[in-house]
Amino acid sequence: GQTISQPWIVAAICQALALQGHERVLEVGTGSGYSAAVLARLAAEVITLERHPELAEEAREVLSRLGFANVEVVVGDGSLGLPERAPFEAIAVHATAPAPPARLLSQLAEGGRLVVPVASRGADILTAYRRRGEELESFVIGPCRFVPLIGDEGYSEE
Repeated sequence: GQTISQPWIVAAICQALALQGHERVLEVGTGSGYSAAVLARLAAEVITLERHPELAEEAREVLSRLGFANVEVVVGDGSLGLPERAPFEAIAVHATAPAPPARLLSQLAEGGRLVVPVASRGADILTAYRRRGEELESFVIGPCRFVPLIGDEGYSEE
């Protein structure tokens, strides 16, 4: 009952994150682990959150078998992020939120970027946010379609 992001969407997210290779990245929505693998090639460390334990375990096994030692798969409510491990230089969210999740935004390092699909009429809008002190810059990447972000900072499971 889950989806996988099209390769061009993963590429658009990675481009908007503007990774240089030294970053610690939080990914929300591990799924198969495909995007985590791509991010792991572009960043120093990837911590990926998945709310479905069975998907997390499958992704963990695949990523390990493929030799991705810089990816950690964690089971949990991705809408809350991992405040105990923050700050992150980049956060990629692979599920539509009703608004940019405040808890995820608060876990961005100075200059850090969050890319998240935000619900709007007719389509989700893939949007990037960048922390500049207490201010947030944002820019629209484009329309997209994602599964809903389930959790405290997203939608209810119903």
